[in-house]
Formats: sequence, C-alpha cells, structure tokens
Amino acid sequence: MVQSNKKDFSGQNISIGIDVHLRTWSVTVLTPSGFMRTHTQKASAKELFEHLNKHYPNGSYHAAYETGFSGFSTYYALTELGIKCTVVHAADVPTTQKEKVSKSDPVDSKKLAKALMRGELGSVYIHSKDSLDDRALVRHRATIVKLSGGIKSRIKHLLYNNGVEYPEEYFRSNRHWTRSFITWLQNDVRLLSDTRVSLDLLIAEVLHYRERLLDVNRRLRSLARSDRYAEKYGILMSVPGIGSTIAMSLLTEIDDIGRFSNQRQFASFLGLVPMMSSSGDKEYVGEKTFRGNKFLGPKIVEASWIAIRHDAELSAKFGALCTRGMKSQEAIIRIARKLSNI
Repeated sequence: MVQSNKKDFSGQNISIGIDVHLRTWSVTVLTPSGFMRTHTQKASAKELFEHLNKHYPNGSYHAAYETGFSGFSTYYALTELGIKCTVVHAADVPTTQKEKVSKSDPVDSKKLAKALMRGELGSVYIHSKDSLDDRALVRHRATIVKLSGGIKSRIKHLLYNNGVEYPEEYFRSNRHWTRSFITWLQNDVRLLSDTRVSLDLLIAEVLHYRERLLDVNRRLRSLARSDRYAEKYGILMSVPGIGSTIAMSLLTEIDDIGRFSNQRQFASFLGLVPMMSSSGDKEYVGEKTFRGNKFLGPKIVEASWIAIRHDAELSAKFGALCTRGMKSQEAIIRIARKLSNI
C-alpha cells in the first residue's frame, strides 16, 4: 500500500501574522496544531496567496496586520484573493515583556499570528473604497490650511524682522490676508534690503494655496450635495457650532454611524472619554484619553467653542462647569461630549 504525502489543510483555520513594510513583509503562518513558520517575502498579496496555496493547500486563511502607512490597501489586496483579513490597532496587540525588549519584524509577525489564533485581535473599522477618496479630500483641505498658515506666519516674522509697521486699518488681525492686505504687501512694503525677493516668493505661495483651497472648497460643496451625503449633511448643519467643513469631516471620517453600538463608543472614537485608573477605594479620572481620531477630535472641540457662543443651553452648561472650579479647557471637553450626543 502506497502512503500519500500530499498535504491537505481542508477545514483548518490558518492564522497569518504580517509585519508590513514598503518593500518586504515578514510573514508568520500558524496552524491549529501549533506548527509555525516565518519567512520574509516581497510586499505582495499575490505572492503570499501562492505561498499559502503551495504549503498550506485548501486551508481557511485569516491574516492580520497592524494599521500603518499602507492603510487599507493591504486589506483589500488580501480579501480580493479570498484571504480573510483583520486590521488591528498596534496598541491593541497583546505583547509580552520579552517581545517588547526583543522587537524585530519576525517577532512582530509571530505575535500577530499567535494573538489571531487565540481570538484576541479586534479589527479597526474598514472604510468602504468609495469613501476613501472623500476622506482624503477633506484631510487634504486641512493640510492646505496648515501649510498656508505656516507661510503666513513666516511673512509676519519677516515683516517684524525688517521693522515693517502695519497701517492702522490692519492693526486688527481679522483684517489680515484680505485682498487689500495682500495688495499692501505686494505694492507698499519695503524691507531693509533694496530687494524683497523672499517676501515676493512667500506671497506667491500664499496665493497658490489660496487657489488650491478655493478649488477644494468647491469640490467639497459639490460632494455635500451628492446623494451619498446630502441628507446627513443637512442634519449636521442644523447642529450648533457645526459648519460645512466640520460636517463633511464627520461624514467622511465616520462613514457609517451604525458601527457604533452606543454613545460611549462614539465618544471614545472622538477621543472625548477621560483616562481612568482605579484600585481598591481609590479612583482617578484624568484628562481625555490620547486614543481616538486625531483628525476629528480637535474639530469637535473647535465646534464646541463656537457652539457656546450661539446656543443658550450649551453656554449655560459651560458657565456652570467653570463656576464649579473646572478649567475652561476641561469644561469644553464636557461640552464637546454633550455636542456629540445631539
């Protein structure tokens, strides 16, 4: 009788931990029996799929990798090949002290494979493909505003260094960067040097970013009117403190509000829950947690500062919190939490 050596992993869940890098992946494959192998390969979902089919044929493949520079591209590349995939927040991967002091790519991939096999990994929310470009557009607007703000600060610094005094009509900062202010910069400002090449180049950059911002704003207005967002956009615009940019930020960052089972989960996503520590009879409640959406959280706080100036109920709540001795920066987080409930 001839014994067949053909491998067959039918019905077996094969766990794959991937430490993702730009050009290479460190991959650990773990079977239910505890058989484990680690290898380094090209950063390619197709190459991994071929490796699994060759060495672990007919298995049920489930991969995991940490969030990072590759975003969801690795997830979609794997799932399109039939490999189930979990994208996990790096801070949520169980890690031993030994793994912390002996960190390497193979160690990280083994850690992911083992945790996945034990069922200890939860996935971050996977944005739909259609929403990814919308989110990128809103974030691009924030980048333009930040870059433009940096150039404007450099112009002001240059004026101070050269002893340039502002005309009376521009004493107030809210008059800066109007069309007349830029005309004054272009035509009337004289620096200590006979030339002003540096100033002219900086002004050109400000005008360039202004054009880019106008273009992005037009695209966002068009997006807000689309069937995908129009109804929800209208609802958000009725909330005190919420403007068009923050409304589109909420819609594109959240994508599907149904992914939050309760309000606390939503507040946690926004980074509006406090850090807590309790032991025995002692309990410490600190500032808001460092976890949460880094792009959206500050915008909700910004909206809250606007809301307390226009909504009587929120204004009264903010005043009451400050009267009880709470610092304004702490009180506004409470307002932001309340605003997120609306």
